[in-house]
Amino acid sequence: MNAIEQRLDSAAEQLSQAYMANYPQKSARHLESMPAGEAAELLQSQPLHVIAALWKYLPVGSSDAIFSALPEDLASRLISYLDSHLAIGLLSRQPQESRDALLNALNRGHSTLASEYRNLLEYPPDTAARMMTTKVQAFSADITAAEALAILRRNQVLAQDTLYVLDANQQPGGELSLHELVLAQPGSLLEDLAKPLRTSLNALDDKDTVIERFEGFRCRNIAVLDPQGQLIGSIGYFDVYQSTKEDLAADLQTMVGVSKEEKALSSSWFAFSKRQPWLQINLLTAFAAAAVVGAFEGLIAQVTALAILLPVAAGQSGNAGAQALAVTMRGLTLREITTKHWRHVLFKEMAAGAMNGIVIALTCAIGVYVWSQSIGLALVIALAMVSSLVIACSAGALVPIVLKKAGLDPAQSSSIVLTTITDIAGFMSFLGIALLLSDMLPKG
Repeated sequence: MNAIEQRLDSAAEQLSQAYMANYPQKSARHLESMPAGEAAELLQSQPLHVIAALWKYLPVGSSDAIFSALPEDLASRLISYLDSHLAIGLLSRQPQESRDALLNALNRGHSTLASEYRNLLEYPPDTAARMMTTKVQAFSADITAAEALAILRRNQVLAQDTLYVLDANQQPGGELSLHELVLAQPGSLLEDLAKPLRTSLNALDDKDTVIERFEGFRCRNIAVLDPQGQLIGSIGYFDVYQSTKEDLAADLQTMVGVSKEEKALSSSWFAFSKRQPWLQINLLTAFAAAAVVGAFEGLIAQVTALAILLPVAAGQSGNAGAQALAVTMRGLTLREITTKHWRHVLFKEMAAGAMNGIVIALTCAIGVYVWSQSIGLALVIALAMVSSLVIACSAGALVPIVLKKAGLDPAQSSSIVLTTITDIAGFMSFLGIALLLSDMLPKG
């Protein structure tokens, strides 16, 4: 009798495994409707590749509850087997203590992968991912309102009052409020109850984008998605308001070298101690640029027109460098590029600087010739524009990448370094070329 029962159990297990392997999406729907503990117990008897194949069809909330019920060993092995975006999304929604334990367990067998996941889970400051709550609940579109309410009661997720409905690709295609779900007819399908998703946020969208979306769409909650379009969290309007109000004021201070900690009623000594270092740094960069001009003092005394045109050369290189810096900083912040892409970014900015320099050079040369009636002066300013813009754009691309590679904060240091380079490049290009072509310049 025992032998027969064992054969029957074995046959049932094989049938279960075959069903899950061949019908992962249907299997996920069955698991979604089961208590998390029972679903986890059923999955423990399945091969890892079968679990991973159906996992991508489990909605957020249900998958989190089932994952929490898995033994730590199986959970860590599943994390190592899943696609990286699924693993990161799943880990990001775990409590910090559980996440650390899983990564420590993963580190024992897959140290490189554990290190990579730790880095990916460290979202940059002031991004949507840092502002979101990971306590979200999503449902498959083909379940009923009664089934959705049963899942909510069973999982006991304290989610926000906006619930998300997932399409066939497990991406949020609709949303409905909790009170709409409660008032719906029990047999109504969620795909019929849900309204189209009004908007969404990328995990790496900055705080300004978050504010703009809330102001533009007047939403109570906005879904946060990873780069693959998978739901990883949600941001509520009232969660954003207070933090953004304070941070916006702090950002204005930082831009002009004032500490974020300084308030309007802070002591004079506190203000002095926080502002003085930046003023000293700016003074040093100004002296460096002045030293370049001083090296050409004799030439400027002979050709006074050069002194009038100096701010033009420095100003154009400064603007071009700031543009390249902004684009590169955005790429680093949004992880569109890494320090490994420095050659591609450098060559792109050099080409852009050269093309912009040629156009600006023509415009500037015409203006200088009309003003001075000197072909030599027009030629000097034209050549200086091309060379200084190429240098400035190259510096704007390389400075933040080099600082990041060195482990420094490019957001805080790049502008100071870039200002020094562009000032010196602008002055050196203009005055150096003027010295080479001094015979063509009008004296006096």
